[in-house]
Order: sequence, then C-alpha cells, then structure tokens
Amino acid sequence: MAAVRYVAIGDSFTEGVGDEIDGTVRGWADLVAQGWADSRGEAIEYANLAIRGKLIRPIIDEQLERALALRPTHLSFNGGGNDMLRPRTPVSKIAHAFSRVLRRCADEGVTAIVLSGANPSAQLPMGRLIQRRGDALSDAVMAQLIDRPSIVTAFNWPDAELSDASYWSADRLHMNTRGHHRVAARVIDALGETPPQDWWSLSEPDETVRLDERSYFRAHLGPWLKRRLTGTSSGDGREPKFADWLTVPPRQA
Repeated sequence: MAAVRYVAIGDSFTEGVGDEIDGTVRGWADLVAQGWADSRGEAIEYANLAIRGKLIRPIIDEQLERALALRPTHLSFNGGGNDMLRPRTPVSKIAHAFSRVLRRCADEGVTAIVLSGANPSAQLPMGRLIQRRGDALSDAVMAQLIDRPSIVTAFNWPDAELSDASYWSADRLHMNTRGHHRVAARVIDALGETPPQDWWSLSEPDETVRLDERSYFRAHLGPWLKRRLTGTSSGDGREPKFADWLTVPPRQA
C-alpha cells in the first residue's frame, strides 16, 4: 500500500475543541489519523493546521498553501461554521470558497476529504436561523461535489443522531468526545477503511455539565458576543497543534 500523508485544515471543529483529554485538545482529525493507521495496519503521517475561531477565507489564505507545501496525499477541509453565525455573510460566498480548495488539491494531485460540520441548532439561541443557513450551506456544498467521485465526502450536518445533546459540549457549539468519535468513524468509513464500531456511539456516560440559560449566557454566549463586538477571535495568537508531520503508528490489535 502507498504511504498516507494526511493533513487537516479548518477551524475549531477540525482543531478538536470540545474533546479535551487532560487539558489537551484531541478531536476527530486526531482520531481519524489513529483509526486510519489501525485499519491499515501501518503508520501514517499526520499534520493538523486548523485553528479555532477562523473564518473560511483566513482558513484558505493562511492554511491551504502551507498544508499543500507539506506534499500530502490527503487533505481534509471544513470551514464556514463561524461565517454561518454571521447572518449578513451570504451562504453562496461561503460555499464558493470550497471550490478553491478543491481546485488546488486537484492541481497538486491530492485527494480532498470534504466534511460538513455537525448541526448544533437545536440547542442554540436563534436555532431556527442557524438551521436554515446550515441547510442552505450543506446543499450548496453538496451541489459542488456532484460528478466529482474522486473527492471523499463525510457529511455530518444531516446526521440527526449527531444533533442530540449527548454529543455536544457545555458551550452547545462544539462536539464533545462522543461527537468527535462519531465524526471520525464517518470519515474513516468514507475512506473505505474500518472504524471501531463503538466510535459511532460511545457507550461511556455523557459527563457534560448542562447549564441553565443564565449560566450559559455568562459562561459562553456573553464572551462570544464580546469577541464579535471587539473584532477578536478565540484563535488569535494560536499556532497549529501539529504544524509538521507526526508519525502515527497503528495500535496493537
């Protein structure tokens, strides 16, 4: 089998926010790297340039060429979640950005892995608006992928089970450990590999602390609104967690 060199770009979804292990962010992309190596029975190379809080244009402008310069065999891309929360940003503009990623991957002979984010709208303020915009974005992205069989797709937005609160962290915007495992299972399956069956719905208890509305606003929504008003981002000053190749060996069966 040809060696796999997998790089991920994106925002907090791909960085892995919500799936913290002993203070360290993990997330679905890290899990994909491990599960992919396990399924193949050989080590793969893995890098992750995603940074939380990024809008889709900065993801492409700051991460795409840097990722391609690593000469990967596969590149995963998701973006637009932060843009979608800004109602004045046209969904068509967000979806159009995907075409640049697909074009550059094709130019470089890199297999693109395109994901849609999971749907948090049932738990969020203005949930109906987010649902409508997310549906529109999901449809627009899918339309760009018609007749492109070489692109690996993992669509999470339509997954009704993944919208259940048990897959989400206390901030209601990022998935918890259960959610990240389910997304990882979908990606590994889309790659034609075999994910651990329990990743689809971890049996471990959901220990997420559910906050009442006042506590939720104070702890999560308030700080998010403040960043919007001040033009700052949760990712300001952050560097990618894996800016260069990390060797991920398969675990013992």
